[in-house]
Amino acid sequence: MSFQPIVATSGLAGWRLLQNTIDRQTEAYNSAPNLQKAGEYFAENIGNVKSADDLVSDRRLLEVALGAFGLSDDINNKYFIHKVLSEGTTAQGALATKLSDSRYTALANAFGFDTIAQTVMPGFAEKIVAQYERRSFEIAVGEQNETFRFGLNLERELPEIAAKSSSNDAKWYSVMGNAALREVFEVAFGLPSEFGQIDIDQQLEVFKDTAQRRFGTDNLSDLAQPETLDRLTQLYFLQEQINQNQSLNSGTIALTLLQSTQSLQ
Repeated sequence: MSFQPIVATSGLAGWRLLQNTIDRQTEAYNSAPNLQKAGEYFAENIGNVKSADDLVSDRRLLEVALGAFGLSDDINNKYFIHKVLSEGTTAQGALATKLSDSRYTALANAFGFDTIAQTVMPGFAEKIVAQYERRSFEIAVGEQNETFRFGLNLERELPEIAAKSSSNDAKWYSVMGNAALREVFEVAFGLPSEFGQIDIDQQLEVFKDTAQRRFGTDNLSDLAQPETLDRLTQLYFLQEQINQNQSLNSGTIALTLLQSTQSLQ
């Protein structure tokens, strides 16, 4: 039986405990035979893949490729994935560029089948396998506590988006197009469930204005800095606790959050 991540408790206290043990837990999780075999097969064979046809025709390779970008549910949507990969992102009207989910753009960019196939480049296999292992661990954590999966996703993806050379607004749109990141920001900022129904440009302004009020900046590169990122993560878990305890009176909620905060000091 493979190692299952240990999630001792929920909320901010549970998140801190997970953070303190995550190196040991990921090492144990990644040593599972099925995960090691998948990574080894990918590393040994991906260099022979030169096109989208090659990749989608090998289910074992495709499982790792999709898993590395959190797209495992698309394993049977071969026509769709083939179109995403083959069209890439450089051509006008390419499918990946028209999808609201930024994971497809990341997948197409990573493999580069519309320009120069990255599969033969040094370090490519190791990078994708590492992403696959980390995503797999996040999913395993999420099976026990979904909010922790969102927290892990935030720590991984926000710095990657912030490091891009695109404009600040473009980075925000990337966040808004990523379901897991969007969930964290909406919860942390206390936005209503209907928020996603308003005009996309208005959503952008609300995200930026709220970030400015809460963190003194709407620059995603600043929000991705370790100290501010930790504050954002704390805000997400504290707000999530509030949401989970809506049936309690305000005094009980305030006491619970105060005790959680003091125990972490």
